Amino acid sequence: MRNTMRNWQLLATTVLGFGLASPAFAEEAADREAGPESSAAAQSAPAPASAKPAGKAFSTGVAKGRDLLDTAISASVIDEADLPKLSVSSVAGIMQNIPGIRAETSDIDGFSSITVRGLPLSADGSKFLQLQEDGLPVLEFGDLHFSSADQFIRADLSLSQVQAIRGGSASTFASNSPGGVVNFISRTGETEGGAVQLSSGLGYDLKRLDFTYGAPLGDGWRFHVGGFYRQGEGPRDIGYDGFRGGQVKLNVTKQFASGYVRFYGKYLDDRQPNYSLYPVQLTGTNDAVKINDLPGNSVRGDVYESPLTASYIALDQNNNRTTLDGRVGIRGINKSVGLEAQFDVGGFTISNRFRYADVSGEYNETIPMVTAPAAILGAVLGSPGGSFSYAGGPDAGKPFSPAALAAISIKINAQLNQIDNVTNDLRASRVWETGGGKLTTTAGLYAASQSVDMYWNFANTLNDLAGNGQNNPLNLTSLGGVPQSDAGVYAYGFGFGVPLASYHTHYDLTYRILAPYGSLNYQIGKLAIGGSLRWDKGRVSGSILSSSLRGNGSAVVDMNGNGAISVAETKVAILPLGQAANVDYDYDYLSYSAGVNYRIAQPLSVFARYSRGGRANAERILGAGSLNPLTGKLADPSTAFSPVKQAEGGVKFREGGITAYVTGFWASTSERNYQIGADNSGQVVVIPINRTYSAKGIEFESEVREGPFALALGATWTDAKIDKDRTSPALEGNRPRHIPKFSFQARPQVEFDAVTFGAVVNGTASSFAQDTNILEQPGYVIVSPFLQMRPVDRVQLSLNAFNVFNKLAVVQIASAVIPTGGLTNAQVMNGRTLTGSLRFSF
Repeated sequence: MRNTMRNWQLLATTVLGFGLASPAFAEEAADREAGPESSAAAQSAPAPASAKPAGKAFSTGVAKGRDLLDTAISASVIDEADLPKLSVSSVAGIMQNIPGIRAETSDIDGFSSITVRGLPLSADGSKFLQLQEDGLPVLEFGDLHFSSADQFIRADLSLSQVQAIRGGSASTFASNSPGGVVNFISRTGETEGGAVQLSSGLGYDLKRLDFTYGAPLGDGWRFHVGGFYRQGEGPRDIGYDGFRGGQVKLNVTKQFASGYVRFYGKYLDDRQPNYSLYPVQLTGTNDAVKINDLPGNSVRGDVYESPLTASYIALDQNNNRTTLDGRVGIRGINKSVGLEAQFDVGGFTISNRFRYADVSGEYNETIPMVTAPAAILGAVLGSPGGSFSYAGGPDAGKPFSPAALAAISIKINAQLNQIDNVTNDLRASRVWETGGGKLTTTAGLYAASQSVDMYWNFANTLNDLAGNGQNNPLNLTSLGGVPQSDAGVYAYGFGFGVPLASYHTHYDLTYRILAPYGSLNYQIGKLAIGGSLRWDKGRVSGSILSSSLRGNGSAVVDMNGNGAISVAETKVAILPLGQAANVDYDYDYLSYSAGVNYRIAQPLSVFARYSRGGRANAERILGAGSLNPLTGKLADPSTAFSPVKQAEGGVKFREGGITAYVTGFWASTSERNYQIGADNSGQVVVIPINRTYSAKGIEFESEVREGPFALALGATWTDAKIDKDRTSPALEGNRPRHIPKFSFQARPQVEFDAVTFGAVVNGTASSFAQDTNILEQPGYVIVSPFLQMRPVDRVQLSLNAFNVFNKLAVVQIASAVIPTGGLTNAQVMNGRTLTGSLRFSF
């Protein structure tokens, strides 16, 4: 799959665009177009804490930067000065503070579900909202199974701004982004200066070093370098260093009279623990559920994996024995290089962005499949009267109490061999004076190649629920004395609930995309009218090894090499080597967007827009029944992409220290997918999705500044529903799972020369755990104060207290109703987490 670099489309557009320009930025506080030197992304030195933030530049998902009050889009910006106050480290955690965006996360990069404006959260990752870094996508598809885009991007002091556009022209100025774009923009060294920051968990083990430095070098050259490194157990009890790694980012810019050329690179290698589902007990009623910790356990403070259960024997993608270790957690590796250039040529502003990213990593997750007293679990597993014993740990070999809780768990390991991404975006814009107004024309060509080479391995294991990061592996022996497991492994695949080789798969795929696009925008006086088109054409090729498509998926294998075959070794999932299913199909779709903006007065404007976009579906649609394994064609070509339609209208106000944006929206999409859900017993099930959805709502965003006081507010009201369900018609009219009616963000702060203090408040109303709309997940309000003190020049001491009141904030409950006995799984945000930091600026 290393042929991605030979993609002629990328080569052609890169050669054409070399040395040319990126679109101009614009300041909200000015109607003029800003040149590259005025970009907020170029600010290198951290702004003094007492300084009022400069005008926010906006360049994401638009043809050319303008004052936001002159554009028919809904957009938000989080500046570098505000990012440290959010008390979160993950990119999904940052996005929780943007109105209209729903980010389900426990502050871990790579295990998040992100959506926008009520579009469905049917799976993990970010399907309808694209994550970008410096104007290009992190991955072409943000919801690859076990390889979501946020796994390969990090926030640190090298970050200048986070820009977000919801709906609007995002459909036509980026591929696979019909819901919007969130762009993480790096500093570029325009001003000399830097900082070093040391951070430490207070009451838990996690140390972190951040650094940033940039400066002009003379003769038009400047540079910036930044990054971080961290290591430690983290805020939850896991018994090992779950966090370990970091990144380094470097860019060098050469400024010319008519533009600039920028070269950049990044090296990221970072691993984090997976704060996934954890066993809990539900009490109360379905509409007023109470989530209780199991004895000795803490859903906010523990992780299900432990050092005693992490290591196990498995088969690799060549069906050879190997050892896997869950302590690797979620690992993201991203080695990228890129070119960005902009020049004014003959009245045209011509830009080009190119990046090659060598992306790989690993995903590990262990979740309870069935939790019950040991005596009951043994009967469920077909060994009534059998007995459990400790398979490892300090009590290895000793009997396990039949009354104590035990679990059969699912171990998931995904080897992300090659998720490489090659992207080039070439565009040209020009402003024409005509008819007493300004006509802005833009034409562009986007080309990309996305590799998907990954191997999924599953196993069923047995363990107790000791808690405190010390769960022990268990063995099960039948009443007749026959061991049913080996060193805690019950099956080297699925030994319960679903067929043995389910989802045991190796993907080797390449997605190639070519997308010409263009836009027209005419502004005359107070009126601006614009429209844009984009035609995405994709080619998908490669192969899949999976017994669900071709060949045999099970075998008897001496996994531990002792010369004897145990019961567990008769249940081994294998890949059908030499019998790969072909993948070979094309798709195309048209996106368009049209909007009108009217500047009623200098501080006030109104706008309206209608858009249609699409999102090409990646490997999630390539399964039995949907793919012809011989021809490689889709059984139903319409499943290749999901169309999204959106309408929006709003009012924007900005004067003095007050800014307020209010937007009403409507969105609709159709989707074919597979959703991991839960049945009435709390057991994990895979649900086929063939639906249409719609959502309507209102977004509100405001900021007030008066002297030392500032208040930022955001809120979203959403009314979402399942319009049509072709597999389960009884669900029609229900609200999609995990979509609350109301959510809000608030950030009050007081700032003086020597001190800044305030709080970040995030709240959400209740939502339904599953699409059946029976069990309600409780809402929450999280308060996270922050304090920044500057005792002397260039030194800042900070204290952040995430979730200071230690509220139980539910991300998801894995059950459709309160099951009999109340045992199920839940994922929650961290409890009270204190972090102290010392920053020295120079």
